[in-house]
Amino acid sequence: MATLASLMTVPGALAAFEFRGSGELLAHETIHSETFTVEALDLLAHVCAANASIAAMQARGWESVTGMKGFYPVRESSLLGLEWSVIVSGASREAQIAEGKDLLSPFVGVVVDNNDCDYEAAFAALETYGGER
Repeated sequence: MATLASLMTVPGALAAFEFRGSGELLAHETIHSETFTVEALDLLAHVCAANASIAAMQARGWESVTGMKGFYPVRESSLLGLEWSVIVSGASREAQIAEGKDLLSPFVGVVVDNNDCDYEAAFAALETYGGER
């Protein structure tokens, strides 16, 4: 089961963080604290939460309008930048929702250097994320 510390071993990882659906930063690890400050990661968590909400709305709307299935729920997403990107997962949350649980795990993200990243390893690690708690 992956943790924030183990997410930091993904090739190219610069930071890993947990956040609520509201965007509140809950926990983080980073190797570039001058770039990925608590304030910067909190803002990034809010951006990721907003994007997750928009993606869910679009996926639900697409399924409703077209009748095509498989777009919702959105389990993972990426936000691509020029130098680094962030990969976000809510997979453990979706599994808990399917089980009917009330208390849900946080969303989790990993920031990766685009030149050194192994995206498949990042997605695989996020799929097994179990948190620190």
